[in-house]
Amino acid sequence: MVLVIKLLLLTCLWPTAALTSVSSQSDHHHRFHHHHHQQKCSSMKKHNSKREIKMRKLDSTKVRPLKSEQLLRIDDHDFAMRPGFGGSPIPVGIDVQVESIDSISEVDMDFTMTLYLRHYWKDERLSFPSTRNRSMTFDGRLIKKIWVPDVFFVHSKRSFIHDTTMENVMLRVYPDGNVLFSLRITVSSMCFMDFSRFPLDTQNCSLELESYAYNEDDLMLYWKHGNESLTTDEQISLSQFFIEEFSASSGLAFYSSTGWYNRLFINFALRRHIFFFVLQSYFPAMLMVMLSWVSFWIDRRAVPARVSLGITTVLTMSTIITGVSASMPQVSYIKAVDVYLWISFLFVFLSVIEYAAVNYLTTAEERKQLKKRGKVSGMYNIDAVQAMAFDGCYHDNEADIDMTTFAVHSEESSARGRAASIPNLDATRIKRKRSLKGNVGRIILQNNHVIDTYSRIIFPTVYIVFNFFYWGLYV
Repeated sequence: MVLVIKLLLLTCLWPTAALTSVSSQSDHHHRFHHHHHQQKCSSMKKHNSKREIKMRKLDSTKVRPLKSEQLLRIDDHDFAMRPGFGGSPIPVGIDVQVESIDSISEVDMDFTMTLYLRHYWKDERLSFPSTRNRSMTFDGRLIKKIWVPDVFFVHSKRSFIHDTTMENVMLRVYPDGNVLFSLRITVSSMCFMDFSRFPLDTQNCSLELESYAYNEDDLMLYWKHGNESLTTDEQISLSQFFIEEFSASSGLAFYSSTGWYNRLFINFALRRHIFFFVLQSYFPAMLMVMLSWVSFWIDRRAVPARVSLGITTVLTMSTIITGVSASMPQVSYIKAVDVYLWISFLFVFLSVIEYAAVNYLTTAEERKQLKKRGKVSGMYNIDAVQAMAFDGCYHDNEADIDMTTFAVHSEESSARGRAASIPNLDATRIKRKRSLKGNVGRIILQNNHVIDTYSRIIFPTVYIVFNFFYWGLYV
Protein backbone atom coordinates (compact mmCIF):
# COMPACT_ATOMS: atom_id res chain seq x y z
CA MET A 1 0.00 0.00 0.00
CA VAL A 2 2.77 2.34 0.88
CA LEU A 3 4.46 1.49 -2.38
CA VAL A 4 1.40 2.41 -4.33
CA ILE A 5 1.14 5.79 -2.61
CA LYS A 6 4.83 6.62 -3.51
CA LEU A 7 4.27 5.76 -7.12
CA LEU A 8 1.23 8.05 -7.28
CA LEU A 9 3.21 10.97 -5.77
CA LEU A 10 6.12 10.43 -8.19
CA THR A 11 3.72 10.43 -11.12
CA CYS A 12 2.25 13.76 -10.00
CA LEU A 13 5.58 15.53 -9.31
CA TRP A 14 7.60 14.33 -12.43
CA PRO A 15 6.00 16.64 -15.06
CA THR A 16 6.54 19.69 -12.87
CA ALA A 17 10.21 18.88 -12.39
CA ALA A 18 10.68 18.23 -16.10
CA LEU A 19 9.13 21.57 -17.01
CA THR A 20 11.31 23.33 -14.46
CA SER A 21 14.48 21.73 -15.76
CA VAL A 22 13.57 22.51 -19.41
CA SER A 23 12.82 26.12 -18.57
CA SER A 24 16.06 26.46 -16.65
CA GLN A 25 18.01 24.94 -19.53
CA SER A 26 16.33 27.23 -22.10
CA ASP A 27 16.97 30.22 -19.91
CA HIS A 28 20.61 29.28 -19.58
CA HIS A 29 20.87 28.79 -23.35
CA HIS A 30 19.19 32.13 -23.97
CA ARG A 31 21.57 33.84 -21.59
CA PHE A 32 24.52 32.24 -23.37
CA HIS A 33 23.37 33.41 -26.80
CA HIS A 34 22.63 36.90 -25.49
CA HIS A 35 26.05 37.15 -23.92
CA HIS A 36 27.71 35.90 -27.13
CA HIS A 37 25.78 38.44 -29.20
CA GLN A 38 26.82 41.22 -26.84
CA GLN A 39 30.47 40.20 -27.16
CA LYS A 40 30.21 40.07 -30.96
CA CYS A 41 28.56 43.50 -31.10
CA SER A 42 31.16 44.98 -28.78
CA SER A 43 34.00 43.54 -30.93
CA MET A 44 32.36 44.90 -34.10
CA LYS A 45 31.99 48.30 -32.48
CA LYS A 46 35.64 48.25 -31.48
CA HIS A 47 36.63 47.23 -35.03
CA ASN A 48 34.47 49.94 -36.58
CA SER A 49 35.81 52.52 -34.20
CA LYS A 50 39.38 51.55 -35.12
CA ARG A 51 38.50 51.77 -38.82
CA GLU A 52 36.94 55.21 -38.32
CA ILE A 53 40.03 56.37 -36.45
CA LYS A 54 42.22 55.04 -39.26
CA MET A 55 40.09 56.71 -41.92
CA ARG A 56 40.21 59.94 -40.00
CA LYS A 57 43.98 59.71 -39.92
CA LEU A 58 44.10 59.11 -43.66
CA ASP A 59 41.75 61.97 -44.39
CA SER A 60 43.62 64.27 -42.07
CA THR A 61 46.83 63.79 -44.09
CA LYS A 62 44.99 64.90 -47.22
CA VAL A 63 43.15 67.82 -45.79
CA ARG A 64 45.58 69.10 -43.22
CA PRO A 65 47.67 71.93 -44.79
CA LEU A 66 51.43 71.90 -44.74
CA LYS A 67 53.29 73.85 -42.14
CA SER A 68 54.51 76.38 -44.70
CA GLU A 69 50.99 76.84 -46.08
CA GLN A 70 49.67 77.34 -42.57
CA LEU A 71 52.34 79.96 -41.98
CA LEU A 72 51.56 81.77 -45.24
CA ARG A 73 47.78 81.46 -44.69
CA ILE A 74 47.23 80.39 -48.28
CA ASP A 75 43.75 79.00 -47.60
CA ASP A 76 42.61 82.31 -46.09
CA HIS A 77 42.96 84.30 -49.32
CA ASP A 78 41.79 84.21 -52.91
CA PHE A 79 44.95 84.17 -55.01
CA ALA A 80 43.03 84.23 -58.28
CA MET A 81 43.14 88.03 -57.99
CA ARG A 82 46.27 90.13 -58.11
CA PRO A 83 47.57 91.83 -54.97
CA GLY A 84 45.80 95.10 -54.31
CA PHE A 85 42.96 94.31 -56.71
CA GLY A 86 40.86 97.39 -57.44
CA GLY A 87 43.62 99.79 -56.42
CA SER A 88 46.77 101.10 -58.05
CA PRO A 89 48.69 98.80 -60.44
CA ILE A 90 51.06 96.38 -58.80
CA PRO A 91 54.73 97.06 -59.64
CA VAL A 92 56.63 93.99 -60.87
CA GLY A 93 60.39 94.35 -61.21
CA ILE A 94 62.33 92.26 -63.70
CA ASP A 95 65.98 91.39 -64.01
CA VAL A 96 67.57 88.99 -66.50
CA GLN A 97 70.85 87.12 -66.60
CA VAL A 98 71.70 85.84 -70.08
CA GLU A 99 73.41 82.47 -69.81
CA SER A 100 74.06 81.84 -73.51
CA ILE A 101 73.02 82.65 -77.06
CA ASP A 102 72.70 79.19 -78.53
CA SER A 103 72.20 79.92 -82.23
CA ILE A 104 71.53 82.60 -84.83
CA SER A 105 69.68 81.51 -87.98
CA GLU A 106 69.73 83.75 -91.05
CA VAL A 107 67.42 81.44 -92.99
CA ASP A 108 64.70 81.41 -90.29
CA MET A 109 65.53 84.92 -89.07
CA ASP A 110 65.49 83.96 -85.39
CA PHE A 111 67.79 83.42 -82.42
CA THR A 112 67.77 81.06 -79.44
CA MET A 113 68.72 82.29 -75.97
CA THR A 114 68.95 80.69 -72.52
CA LEU A 115 68.41 83.05 -69.60
CA TYR A 116 67.45 83.40 -65.94
CA LEU A 117 64.24 85.43 -65.60
CA ARG A 118 63.54 86.89 -62.15
CA HIS A 119 60.36 88.64 -60.99
CA TYR A 120 60.05 90.86 -57.91
CA TRP A 121 56.77 92.01 -56.35
CA LYS A 122 55.07 92.40 -52.99
CA ASP A 123 52.03 90.42 -51.87
CA GLU A 124 51.02 91.22 -48.31
CA ARG A 125 48.80 88.16 -48.25
CA LEU A 126 51.99 86.06 -48.06
CA SER A 127 53.55 87.94 -45.14
CA PHE A 128 54.35 85.89 -42.05
CA PRO A 129 55.87 86.48 -38.61
CA SER A 130 59.57 85.81 -38.26
CA THR A 131 61.82 86.65 -35.33
CA ARG A 132 65.00 86.36 -37.41
CA ASN A 133 63.55 88.04 -40.53
CA ARG A 134 64.53 85.02 -42.64
CA SER A 135 62.93 84.18 -45.96
CA MET A 136 61.40 80.89 -47.04
CA THR A 137 62.34 79.23 -50.31
CA PHE A 138 60.07 76.89 -52.26
CA ASP A 139 60.16 74.99 -55.51
CA GLY A 140 57.57 74.94 -58.31
CA ARG A 141 54.87 73.07 -56.36
CA LEU A 142 53.73 76.18 -54.51
CA ILE A 143 53.52 78.32 -57.68
CA LYS A 144 50.13 76.92 -58.66
CA LYS A 145 48.56 77.97 -55.35
CA ILE A 146 49.50 81.66 -55.33
CA TRP A 147 49.35 84.60 -57.72
CA VAL A 148 52.37 85.13 -60.01
CA PRO A 149 52.87 87.60 -62.92
CA ASP A 150 51.94 86.26 -66.37
CA VAL A 151 54.99 87.51 -68.28
CA PHE A 152 55.45 86.15 -71.81
CA PHE A 153 57.90 86.71 -74.68
CA VAL A 154 56.58 88.74 -77.59
CA HIS A 155 57.38 87.35 -81.09
CA SER A 156 58.63 84.09 -79.57
CA LYS A 157 58.39 80.95 -81.69
CA ARG A 158 58.98 78.39 -78.95
CA SER A 159 60.16 78.35 -75.35
CA PHE A 160 60.39 75.98 -72.41
CA ILE A 161 61.37 75.86 -68.74
CA HIS A 162 64.24 73.50 -68.01
CA ASP A 163 63.19 70.50 -65.93
CA THR A 164 66.37 68.51 -65.25
CA THR A 165 66.52 67.08 -62.64
CA MET A 166 63.57 69.04 -61.28
CA GLU A 167 61.73 71.97 -62.81
CA ASN A 168 64.08 74.95 -62.67
CA VAL A 169 61.72 77.20 -60.72
CA MET A 170 62.42 78.99 -57.45
CA LEU A 171 60.05 80.97 -55.21
CA ARG A 172 61.36 82.95 -52.25
CA VAL A 173 59.00 84.68 -49.81
CA TYR A 174 60.13 87.26 -47.28
CA PRO A 175 58.36 88.01 -43.97
CA ASP A 176 57.10 91.40 -45.19
CA GLY A 177 55.43 89.81 -48.25
CA ASN A 178 58.13 90.54 -50.84
CA VAL A 179 58.41 87.72 -53.37
CA LEU A 180 61.20 86.60 -55.69
CA PHE A 181 60.18 84.27 -58.53
CA SER A 182 62.99 82.90 -60.71
CA LEU A 183 62.90 80.73 -63.86
CA ARG A 184 65.51 79.21 -66.17
CA ILE A 185 64.14 79.45 -69.71
CA THR A 186 65.28 78.77 -73.27
CA VAL A 187 63.40 80.85 -75.83
CA SER A 188 63.56 81.16 -79.62
CA SER A 189 62.38 84.52 -80.88
CA MET A 190 62.19 86.39 -84.16
CA CYS A 191 64.89 88.81 -85.19
CA PHE A 192 64.10 91.10 -88.10
CA MET A 193 67.40 91.08 -89.99
CA ASP A 194 68.56 93.33 -92.81
CA PHE A 195 70.92 91.55 -95.23
CA SER A 196 71.60 94.45 -97.57
CA ARG A 197 75.19 94.59 -96.24
CA PHE A 198 75.68 90.83 -95.78
CA PRO A 199 78.26 89.52 -94.88
CA LEU A 200 79.65 92.88 -93.78
CA ASP A 201 76.54 93.54 -91.69
CA THR A 202 75.62 94.22 -88.08
CA GLN A 203 72.29 92.82 -86.85
CA ASN A 204 70.25 94.36 -84.03
CA CYS A 205 67.98 91.88 -82.25
CA SER A 206 65.76 92.18 -79.20
CA LEU A 207 63.86 89.91 -76.84
CA GLU A 208 60.63 91.54 -75.64
CA LEU A 209 58.78 90.81 -72.36
CA GLU A 210 55.21 91.77 -71.58
CA SER A 211 52.28 90.82 -69.34
CA TYR A 212 49.68 88.86 -71.22
CA ALA A 213 46.50 89.61 -69.21
CA TYR A 214 47.22 92.73 -67.15
CA ASN A 215 47.50 96.08 -68.89
CA GLU A 216 49.15 99.15 -67.39
CA ASP A 217 46.10 99.82 -65.15
CA ASP A 218 46.70 96.54 -63.28
CA LEU A 219 50.41 95.77 -63.59
CA MET A 220 53.45 97.99 -64.03
CA LEU A 221 56.39 96.10 -65.50
CA TYR A 222 59.80 97.74 -65.03
CA TRP A 223 63.51 96.91 -64.84
CA LYS A 224 64.37 96.24 -61.20
CA HIS A 225 67.82 97.86 -61.20
CA GLY A 226 67.66 100.03 -64.32
CA ASN A 227 70.36 99.31 -66.91
CA GLU A 228 72.10 97.01 -64.44
CA SER A 229 69.11 94.67 -64.50
CA LEU A 230 70.56 92.94 -67.56
CA THR A 231 73.72 90.90 -67.00
CA THR A 232 75.50 88.43 -69.25
CA ASP A 233 77.97 85.61 -68.89
CA GLU A 234 81.48 86.70 -69.86
CA GLN A 235 82.07 83.49 -71.78
CA ILE A 236 79.29 84.04 -74.33
CA SER A 237 80.69 83.64 -77.84
CA LEU A 238 79.35 82.80 -81.28
CA SER A 239 81.07 81.27 -84.29
CA GLN A 240 79.91 83.81 -86.88
CA PHE A 241 79.18 86.88 -84.75
CA PHE A 242 80.85 89.17 -82.30
CA ILE A 243 78.48 90.45 -79.59
CA GLU A 244 79.04 94.19 -79.47
CA GLU A 245 76.66 95.22 -76.66
CA PHE A 246 73.70 94.30 -74.47
CA SER A 247 71.25 96.94 -73.30
CA ALA A 248 67.90 97.13 -71.53
CA SER A 249 65.06 99.46 -72.47
CA SER A 250 61.33 99.78 -71.89
CA GLY A 251 58.27 101.08 -73.69
CA LEU A 252 54.54 100.72 -74.21
CA ALA A 253 52.59 98.52 -76.57
CA PHE A 254 49.03 99.27 -77.66
CA TYR A 255 46.35 96.74 -78.58
CA SER A 256 43.08 98.06 -79.94
CA SER A 257 40.92 95.65 -77.94
CA THR A 258 42.71 95.61 -74.56
CA GLY A 259 44.67 98.87 -74.24
CA TRP A 260 48.24 99.77 -73.33
CA TYR A 261 50.78 97.35 -71.87
CA ASN A 262 54.24 97.82 -70.40
CA ARG A 263 56.93 96.15 -72.48
CA LEU A 264 60.59 95.49 -71.67
CA PHE A 265 63.33 95.04 -74.28
CA ILE A 266 66.59 93.07 -74.15
CA ASN A 267 68.62 94.58 -77.00
CA PHE A 268 71.88 93.21 -78.37
CA ALA A 269 73.98 93.96 -81.45
CA LEU A 270 75.76 91.26 -83.46
CA ARG A 271 78.62 92.06 -85.83
CA ARG A 272 79.45 89.29 -88.28
CA HIS A 273 82.94 87.85 -88.62
CA ILE A 274 84.10 88.41 -92.21
CA PHE A 275 87.05 85.99 -92.33
CA PHE A 276 84.92 82.91 -93.02
CA PHE A 277 83.23 84.54 -96.00
CA VAL A 278 86.54 85.89 -97.31
CA LEU A 279 87.83 82.32 -97.50
CA GLN A 280 84.62 80.79 -98.84
CA SER A 281 83.39 83.44 -101.28
CA TYR A 282 85.53 86.51 -101.86
CA PHE A 283 88.96 84.92 -102.28
CA PRO A 284 87.79 82.19 -104.72
CA ALA A 285 85.96 84.83 -106.75
CA MET A 286 89.12 86.94 -106.95
CA LEU A 287 91.13 83.93 -108.12
CA MET A 288 88.60 83.09 -110.82
CA VAL A 289 88.67 86.65 -112.16
CA MET A 290 92.47 86.68 -112.24
CA LEU A 291 92.50 83.26 -113.87
CA SER A 292 90.26 84.58 -116.63
CA TRP A 293 92.93 87.20 -117.43
CA VAL A 294 95.37 84.42 -118.40
CA SER A 295 93.49 83.99 -121.67
CA PHE A 296 94.67 87.47 -122.74
CA TRP A 297 98.24 86.12 -122.81
CA ILE A 298 97.42 82.97 -124.78
CA ASP A 299 97.79 83.14 -128.55
CA ARG A 300 94.61 84.22 -130.24
CA ARG A 301 94.69 81.18 -132.59
CA ALA A 302 94.72 78.69 -129.64
CA VAL A 303 90.96 78.32 -129.70
CA PRO A 304 90.60 75.20 -127.48
CA ALA A 305 92.82 76.63 -124.74
CA ARG A 306 91.11 80.00 -124.48
CA VAL A 307 87.55 78.69 -124.79
CA SER A 308 88.01 75.94 -122.19
CA LEU A 309 89.62 78.39 -119.76
CA GLY A 310 86.78 80.88 -120.17
CA ILE A 311 84.04 78.26 -119.73
CA THR A 312 85.75 76.80 -116.64
CA THR A 313 85.94 80.15 -114.88
CA VAL A 314 82.31 80.96 -115.73
CA LEU A 315 81.06 77.64 -114.32
CA THR A 316 83.16 78.01 -111.18
CA MET A 317 81.72 81.46 -110.53
CA SER A 318 78.22 80.08 -110.99
CA THR A 319 78.94 77.39 -108.38
CA ILE A 320 80.19 79.96 -105.88
CA ILE A 321 77.09 82.13 -106.34
CA THR A 322 74.77 79.15 -105.96
CA GLY A 323 76.50 78.01 -102.75
CA VAL A 324 76.18 81.43 -101.14
CA SER A 325 72.51 81.78 -102.13
CA ALA A 326 71.63 78.34 -100.71
CA SER A 327 72.63 79.38 -97.18
CA MET A 328 70.69 82.65 -97.25
CA PRO A 329 67.00 83.54 -97.01
CA GLN A 330 65.27 84.32 -100.28
CA VAL A 331 65.13 88.09 -99.89
CA SER A 332 63.97 90.39 -102.67
CA TYR A 333 66.82 92.89 -102.42
CA ILE A 334 70.50 92.78 -103.37
CA LYS A 335 73.06 91.84 -100.73
CA ALA A 336 76.63 93.08 -100.55
CA VAL A 337 78.02 89.66 -101.37
CA ASP A 338 75.73 89.52 -104.41
CA VAL A 339 77.22 92.76 -105.69
CA TYR A 340 80.77 91.42 -105.44
CA LEU A 341 80.07 87.97 -106.85
CA TRP A 342 77.95 89.16 -109.77
CA ILE A 343 80.44 91.84 -110.79
CA SER A 344 83.20 89.23 -110.58
CA PHE A 345 81.04 86.97 -112.71
CA LEU A 346 80.63 89.85 -115.17
CA PHE A 347 84.42 90.22 -115.46
CA VAL A 348 84.80 86.49 -116.16
CA PHE A 349 81.98 86.57 -118.69
CA LEU A 350 83.46 89.61 -120.43
CA SER A 351 86.77 87.81 -120.80
CA VAL A 352 84.96 85.11 -122.79
CA ILE A 353 83.16 87.73 -124.87
CA GLU A 354 86.51 89.46 -125.44
CA TYR A 355 87.98 86.35 -126.98
CA ALA A 356 84.90 85.86 -129.13
CA ALA A 357 85.44 89.36 -130.51
CA VAL A 358 89.16 88.73 -131.03
CA ASN A 359 88.52 85.47 -132.86
CA TYR A 360 85.86 87.03 -135.08
CA LEU A 361 88.04 90.01 -136.02
CA THR A 362 91.04 87.73 -136.65
CA THR A 363 89.00 85.54 -138.98
CA ALA A 364 87.67 88.58 -140.83
CA GLU A 365 91.19 89.95 -141.21
CA GLU A 366 92.49 86.66 -142.61
CA ARG A 367 89.69 86.50 -145.12
CA LYS A 368 90.62 89.91 -146.40
CA GLN A 369 94.24 88.83 -146.75
CA LEU A 370 93.21 85.70 -148.64
CA LYS A 371 91.09 87.74 -151.01
CA LYS A 372 94.04 90.02 -151.74
CA ARG A 373 96.40 87.09 -152.39
CA GLY A 374 94.01 84.92 -154.40
CA LYS A 375 95.26 81.87 -156.38
CA VAL A 376 98.60 82.16 -158.20
CA SER A 377 99.32 79.42 -160.86
CA GLY A 378 97.73 76.65 -158.78
CA MET A 379 99.95 77.41 -155.74
CA TYR A 380 98.16 77.63 -152.41
CA ASN A 381 100.04 79.83 -149.91
CA ILE A 382 99.26 79.13 -146.28
CA ASP A 383 100.73 81.66 -143.95
CA ALA A 384 101.97 80.99 -140.44
CA VAL A 385 98.76 82.08 -138.73
CA GLN A 386 96.63 79.67 -140.73
CA ALA A 387 99.08 76.82 -140.14
CA MET A 388 98.82 77.32 -136.42
CA ALA A 389 95.05 77.08 -136.60
CA PHE A 390 95.48 73.64 -138.12
CA ASP A 391 98.10 72.00 -135.90
CA GLY A 392 97.97 74.20 -132.76
CA CYS A 393 101.62 75.36 -133.10
CA TYR A 394 103.08 78.69 -134.11
CA HIS A 395 104.83 78.75 -137.49
CA ASP A 396 107.38 81.44 -138.21
CA ASN A 397 106.88 82.97 -141.63
CA GLU A 398 110.58 82.96 -142.60
CA ALA A 399 111.19 79.41 -141.39
CA ASP A 400 108.13 77.74 -142.85
CA ILE A 401 107.67 79.54 -146.17
CA ASP A 402 109.38 76.79 -148.12
CA MET A 403 107.77 73.99 -146.10
CA THR A 404 104.25 75.28 -146.55
CA THR A 405 104.52 75.69 -150.35
CA PHE A 406 103.09 72.72 -152.25
CA ALA A 407 103.17 72.00 -155.99
CA VAL A 408 100.17 70.29 -157.52
CA HIS A 409 101.06 70.25 -161.25
CA SER A 410 101.46 66.49 -161.67
CA GLU A 411 102.30 63.29 -159.85
CA GLU A 412 105.92 63.41 -161.03
CA SER A 413 106.47 66.93 -159.80
CA SER A 414 104.86 66.07 -156.49
CA ALA A 415 107.11 63.02 -156.10
CA ARG A 416 110.18 65.08 -156.91
CA GLY A 417 108.99 67.74 -154.47
CA ARG A 418 108.63 65.23 -151.64
CA ALA A 419 112.08 63.78 -152.32
CA ALA A 420 113.64 67.22 -152.41
CA SER A 421 111.90 68.41 -149.26
CA ILE A 422 113.33 65.66 -147.05
CA PRO A 423 116.79 67.20 -146.56
CA ASN A 424 115.30 70.68 -146.37
CA LEU A 425 112.85 69.66 -143.56
CA ASP A 426 115.58 69.11 -140.96
CA ALA A 427 117.21 72.38 -141.85
CA THR A 428 113.95 74.31 -141.49
CA ARG A 429 113.23 72.75 -138.07
CA ILE A 430 116.65 73.74 -136.77
CA LYS A 431 116.18 77.20 -138.19
CA ARG A 432 112.72 77.43 -136.60
CA LYS A 433 113.98 76.42 -133.13
CA ARG A 434 116.74 79.02 -133.24
CA SER A 435 114.26 81.64 -134.35
CA LEU A 436 111.83 80.83 -131.53
CA LYS A 437 114.52 80.80 -128.83
CA GLY A 438 115.57 84.34 -129.54
CA ASN A 439 112.28 85.92 -130.48
CA VAL A 440 109.53 84.35 -128.31
CA GLY A 441 108.48 87.65 -126.79
CA ARG A 442 108.56 89.43 -130.14
CA ILE A 443 106.51 86.68 -131.78
CA ILE A 444 103.84 86.71 -129.06
CA LEU A 445 103.52 90.48 -129.14
CA GLN A 446 103.40 90.65 -132.92
CA ASN A 447 100.79 87.90 -133.13
CA ASN A 448 98.47 89.47 -130.52
CA HIS A 449 95.34 91.31 -131.43
CA VAL A 450 95.02 94.89 -130.33
CA ILE A 451 92.01 93.97 -128.15
CA ASP A 452 94.12 91.48 -126.18
CA THR A 453 96.78 94.12 -125.68
CA TYR A 454 94.35 96.62 -124.22
CA SER A 455 92.49 93.98 -122.18
CA ARG A 456 95.68 93.07 -120.34
CA ILE A 457 95.68 96.58 -118.88
CA ILE A 458 92.01 97.56 -118.73
CA PHE A 459 90.59 94.45 -117.02
CA PRO A 460 92.98 94.40 -114.00
CA THR A 461 92.81 98.18 -113.61
CA VAL A 462 89.01 98.32 -113.55
CA TYR A 463 88.77 95.33 -111.16
CA ILE A 464 91.23 96.91 -108.73
CA VAL A 465 89.28 100.19 -108.80
CA PHE A 466 86.07 98.26 -108.16
CA ASN A 467 87.61 96.55 -105.12
CA PHE A 468 88.71 99.91 -103.70
CA PHE A 469 85.18 101.29 -104.02
CA TYR A 470 83.52 98.12 -102.72
CA TRP A 471 85.57 97.65 -99.56
CA GLY A 472 85.60 101.36 -98.87
CA LEU A 473 81.80 101.49 -99.06
CA TYR A 474 80.89 98.41 -97.02
CA VAL A 475 83.69 98.12 -94.47
